[in-house]
Amino acid sequence: MARTFASSERAAEALALVESLQARFTRALEELGGESFVATEWFRDEGRHGGGQRYGVEETALLGRASVNVSQVHYDDDPERQLASASAISTIVHPIHPLAPSVHIHVSWTEMKSGTGYWRIMADLNPALPNADDTARFIAALRAAAPAWFAEAAARGDRYFQIPALGRPRGVAHFYLENFNTADFAADRALARGVGEASIDVYVALLAAALENAAEPTDEQRAAQLAYHTLYFFQVLTLDRGTTAGLMVHDQNDVGVLGSLPARIDKNLLASWSSRVPAPQDRLVAKLLAALPNTGVCVIDEPVKRALAAALRDHYQRFPEALDLQASGDSTPPTIANHR
Repeated sequence: MARTFASSERAAEALALVESLQARFTRALEELGGESFVATEWFRDEGRHGGGQRYGVEETALLGRASVNVSQVHYDDDPERQLASASAISTIVHPIHPLAPSVHIHVSWTEMKSGTGYWRIMADLNPALPNADDTARFIAALRAAAPAWFAEAAARGDRYFQIPALGRPRGVAHFYLENFNTADFAADRALARGVGEASIDVYVALLAAALENAAEPTDEQRAAQLAYHTLYFFQVLTLDRGTTAGLMVHDQNDVGVLGSLPARIDKNLLASWSSRVPAPQDRLVAKLLAALPNTGVCVIDEPVKRALAAALRDHYQRFPEALDLQASGDSTPPTIANHR
């Protein structure tokens, strides 16, 4: 089985970009943690329509879970598809220590058969226990990488990552450009690279600083981290459009698409939020709860991820109108086709 790649020159350039970001982030995390990431390849339609490779680790001395996933899906051989290709990096890191923040970074180029295309550029800092200095450093790095676009991207990110049911955002700093195309592909690619590299570099620096001389976590800190990871899980599976699109389009990379989920969550806390979401999302939360192990603290392993993915697909197949309840940064792309 072998992967094929999109024929478009712009798709090839986008793939080279996201692969370079993947190598940069994986190498930096390996050097910091002293442990090698494991490579996993996946195939779309046995490679005929592309696929991807992710690098990940779990339960190391540094990281509870980390996934650095690159993919390129294409439909050069299918004239019925409007989507030509989607090339992306989507990465999430959840450190072990409660004082070390999580991060999410996504950069993708989606190209249509019509010749149009758009970038999706995201970076957000997600601490269980916020640190004002970390937040300021992360924001400063993104502002320097995209001075002309930072204000708009931050405002969109704050809207996108808001969790209405809980009355709070997912993280403390959000950068989000969706459906982004200034008609200058080279300049837009340079912006995507700049934001990707800046967010990777500042996050690795923040992670190293958080771990330097870090004391053994207290029970209160561990409890705060578990509660925050439960909130992260809730936001991803009830609001995140990218995750939903990746699961709805196909079931060939469920584990990779759900690589953003933390390793453990509090099932009882999650259940307490089910009454806060509008119908029919209360039914989605019920399905997610049913897919989880019957324990208070749940380990989100590969079988659980597959069960969660199936529950989410079933819900939106039954209630497609519920897609309108998902997060929005005020700009909807012309396709929800898979970025994974």
